[in-house]
Amino acid sequence: MKKVFVNEQEILVPDSATVMQACEIAGEEIPRFCYHESLSIAGNCRMCLVEVENSAKPVASCAFPVAEGMKIVTNSDKVKKARKGVMEFLLINHPLDCPICDQGGECDLQDQSLYYGKSYSRFEENKRAVEDKNFGPLVKTVMTRCIHCTRCVRFLDEVAGTHELGAINRGESMEIATVVEEGITSELSGNIIDLCPVGALTSKPYAFTARSWELNHHDTIDVTDGLGSNIVVDEFQGEIKRVLPRFNENINQEWISDKSRFSYDGLNIQRLDKPFVRNIENKLTTTDWETSLDKISFLLKQYNSNQIGVVAGSLSDVETMFVAKEMFNGLGVYNLDCRFNGSNFKIETRSDWLFNSKVSGIDKIDKLLIVGCDPKREATVLNARIRKRWLTGELEIISICAPNDLTYKVENLGNDIAILNNADIINTIKDFFQNSKFPMIILGDSILSTEEGENIHVITKKIADSCNVIKEDWNGFNILSPYASRAGGLEVGFIPTKNGINAKQMKKKILEKEIKLLFLIEADDFDIGEIDNESTKIVYVGHHGDKLASKADVILPITAFTEKKALYINIEGRPQFTKKIIQNKGLAVDGWKIFRALADKLGIKLKYNNHQQLLDRIFKLHPEISSINEIVPAKCLKSNKSIPKIKSLKSSFLVKNYYQSCPITRASINMANCIKRFSKKEESIVNG
Repeated sequence: MKKVFVNEQEILVPDSATVMQACEIAGEEIPRFCYHESLSIAGNCRMCLVEVENSAKPVASCAFPVAEGMKIVTNSDKVKKARKGVMEFLLINHPLDCPICDQGGECDLQDQSLYYGKSYSRFEENKRAVEDKNFGPLVKTVMTRCIHCTRCVRFLDEVAGTHELGAINRGESMEIATVVEEGITSELSGNIIDLCPVGALTSKPYAFTARSWELNHHDTIDVTDGLGSNIVVDEFQGEIKRVLPRFNENINQEWISDKSRFSYDGLNIQRLDKPFVRNIENKLTTTDWETSLDKISFLLKQYNSNQIGVVAGSLSDVETMFVAKEMFNGLGVYNLDCRFNGSNFKIETRSDWLFNSKVSGIDKIDKLLIVGCDPKREATVLNARIRKRWLTGELEIISICAPNDLTYKVENLGNDIAILNNADIINTIKDFFQNSKFPMIILGDSILSTEEGENIHVITKKIADSCNVIKEDWNGFNILSPYASRAGGLEVGFIPTKNGINAKQMKKKILEKEIKLLFLIEADDFDIGEIDNESTKIVYVGHHGDKLASKADVILPITAFTEKKALYINIEGRPQFTKKIIQNKGLAVDGWKIFRALADKLGIKLKYNNHQQLLDRIFKLHPEISSINEIVPAKCLKSNKSIPKIKSLKSSFLVKNYYQSCPITRASINMANCIKRFSKKEESIVNG
């Protein structure tokens, strides 16, 4: 620690601290535009000037290291004059766009000009104008406003790892631009909107729809992937206007993916707002709740328990799956599964399907093996965290059956999982992990959904055991699932028990016409192919008229995640609540209420009548998820199974459609525009 003086106040600061950090420890606020805590230091805006004893000129505090006994002054006339001079230069070419700028009310330049700006300009030359750039369908540009802080450039270089922006020309002619005018393709591109301290980069979908001071801010979580990123949903007059990241160091830090940020418009499109029943003319017609529930009760009484199947999708909340499980088990139905993609492996403990080392554990790993997944598109923000750790130079990464464009250097051992049968490859992995203090394996749920999924899970767990990946105070064996509902479904046991069959077996039974009644709870991605409505009746419970709704015999509308308080559990096993932000669409209700009402009709007694009683029941039966926002570590058991032989399976498990992965994103026009724009780019690359 070093002793320094800030405005004559004595403080102790870390040896590596900068003058700006010392000032902030002392409680002094330093203005800045280019400096950002999560990016490298550029030192090019000069707004953070302070006076240091024995220095001839004011120094840029963001880039100046502290020295023992240093005396710093932040409020002298010399400092104020210097900052006013910098502000005058920044405003020379900046247009007076504030009345029509979407950054208005949240603009750092506005705030700082209030304290350091002048009411007149001495600049008499022609102002420069810069042509706007086309950064794609998500980011709007007005580059004349740009003050060249380079935050966007550094973010894409350092965090996103795509190197798509840079500065061209010199001096007054300098511009921020892309190398090729094809837009920014990073899955994290929307974060440069938050980073921009002026109105040069704003949200294209949000443009001119509301002013920042009109918005109501609601803290909630994202459900477009399994990470459970913390977000702020901004609403105006009952309509969602934009989504922003909410800082949480343990999960998403201060970033969110483009899917999380821009797919909100899908919440208003193609919504189900009333029950539907298929009539004798084979057409879906609107009806009321009583009629639709009576129809379902009638269907349930028609078939044996082994002829009924229930599948939950990627957006289902814990409450809905829990009540559905209790109701169907009460009927003797055990054909339940939340693993709609066919992921199947033997579960012995919670550690078999959790991201055991926590997302924050990535910050200290030194060796990483990625198996059968695409973290860049399945968990974009988690991938950025891996890159951040890799940039320190203290992380080595190898992969099997994973893409090569993961924004960090990876040594790919091969894209055929059968190489794990090879003793030389196993020895290579053991040598790789040797002497590692914090080793990690990330096993993708994608590869676990293949025919060899169960064997792959066993052999990867064996590797974790033999390579000391699981230690007394560290569990580096992690499963990466891209679905928001998966951890919650497994926590409450929404999987086959007793004589029940899983989703993959249900699919086979449907084709063999042995499943007569199929319940789909937001399970639009359950691939059942062409289904015969005469032999299999479908009850669809969901909030969007998506892929499978049109095949249903009964459709029941439920609320989306912004219309209910609901429990979701992220890949780490961290329970979090969504928040009710906007009103239900039409006659839609929370999903769990449907199965509670069906239980009454069928004479099944359940011990709860409202949401709080339901939560109490869930937490009583599953205490490991009763502490909200906290993680209860899972006990890990060493596998006693023999090492299986794995059949050849060649794939990099590259996600080909990142932007449309669930009913909400498929309904989103913003996501459709991304597909349209970036698929064109891919075609042009293919065609040369």
